[in-house]
Amino acid sequence: MKLDQLLTNIDVLSRSGDVRMDATGVEYDSRKVEPGSVFVAIRGEQADGNDFVEEALKRGAAAIVSEAAPTGSMPWVRVPSDRAALAALAASYFDRPTDQLKLVGITGTNGKTTTAHLVESIVEAAGYRVASLGTTHHRGPGFKQVAKLTTPEAPDLERMFRSTVDAGCGHAVMEVSSHAIELRRVECLSFDVVAFTNLSEEHLDFHGGMEDYFRVKQRLFLGLQGEPPPAAVLNRDDKYFEALSESGNSTCLSFGMTSDADIFPREFSFGWHGLTAEFETPRGLVELRSELMGRMNLYNVAAAVGIGLALDLPVHSIVGGVGALRNVPGRFEFVDHGQSFRVIVDYAHTDDALRKALTSAREITEGKLIVVFGAGGGRDPSKRRKMGAVAADCSDFAVLTSDNPRSEDPVGIIGMIEEGFPATGGRYTSVPDRREAIRLAIERAQKQDNVVIAGKGHETHQVVGDVQLPFDDRAVVGELLDELDAR
Repeated sequence: MKLDQLLTNIDVLSRSGDVRMDATGVEYDSRKVEPGSVFVAIRGEQADGNDFVEEALKRGAAAIVSEAAPTGSMPWVRVPSDRAALAALAASYFDRPTDQLKLVGITGTNGKTTTAHLVESIVEAAGYRVASLGTTHHRGPGFKQVAKLTTPEAPDLERMFRSTVDAGCGHAVMEVSSHAIELRRVECLSFDVVAFTNLSEEHLDFHGGMEDYFRVKQRLFLGLQGEPPPAAVLNRDDKYFEALSESGNSTCLSFGMTSDADIFPREFSFGWHGLTAEFETPRGLVELRSELMGRMNLYNVAAAVGIGLALDLPVHSIVGGVGALRNVPGRFEFVDHGQSFRVIVDYAHTDDALRKALTSAREITEGKLIVVFGAGGGRDPSKRRKMGAVAADCSDFAVLTSDNPRSEDPVGIIGMIEEGFPATGGRYTSVPDRREAIRLAIERAQKQDNVVIAGKGHETHQVVGDVQLPFDDRAVVGELLDELDAR
């Protein structure tokens, strides 16, 4: 495609040089530039793409797109928004593949990953191939990779969706993060169904406050391209439901725990076997069973049922898909090495998520509930004390430890968490070394107890400073349980 053709779809302030050349790709990372690539210089939080223009040109970039004024004689396109230009250029270059897909976008603070996995399983049970992009992975026809970002940058998204369409795959489900909406990564995607799981405090260091955080999420439902997506599936029990329900979507399905919702459980039970439920839905009663545990997964299953209905999939496929999903990596994941007590690994890394995880664990625990957790460094510090208060309220004993400290002192982070515990309380201890903290919890556990290890979930590394050290809570638990059994 000619560059001047691509430019017809973006706002341009000025052009210099000959822009009639062939474009062989759209890149935002100078290291990925190949001869003929259009390099979009993004001004990010950590780096400014304009500092890498020279490297991009050395690698053969045909033109530069930037918010900055030209710095040389090369073809240069100045734009009012580098990120808007990146999304539009990528969509045009790959010929807008999501126009040819049934695309589901799931957003919210908690539950996105589990709901996306359930929807993927439901679509497959209906006999369709499906691409899936989210926090744990990006996979589909022609690609399979561990996710670095929950929602990738626009060119990466368009490239994967083009591969999906070219392979004859007609469905895709993705998690949509608030960062991705704010940074315009998903601006040119065509969503058929958008879903909202819930909203609680997270990323406030980025968004500034809860109302700003919500307004960003809301844009997905109002429509990023001017028109609202055709269908929305919304959590009726969340306080932001009413505002989202007025977004103008042609179809709006609600889910929740009471009859106020379109989809709600008339009867349910859960335990270590998973959960069973009889849901009232617009298509009548739907009975299903899931191996996912806990009350919070009742919400995730309800959301997935709503999405399945919004996609007009058969009820038997919804039931079969929910039943076929065995587990979701690092989401209330049971680690079983034959021990007499339970160990659950969960991604909960906010006070709301931790409360939901511990409440769900308490409901299926006969003995004591022990929690191991920390808080990430370089992120919103206001949640740390709140997480401590949740652990004090919801567990019998807590082991405070390091999460991903990044550039912060782990001991200092733990000190902030401790502020949430009563001054006279003795129901916790601190062990900065995460492996030793997990060891202590496991050694303390007795028959019928439950140890919840929260914060990192599916992650396989611990970030200390600028270094990623191998560390997988699930693997560490397995190793320690084997050690304990060998004694």
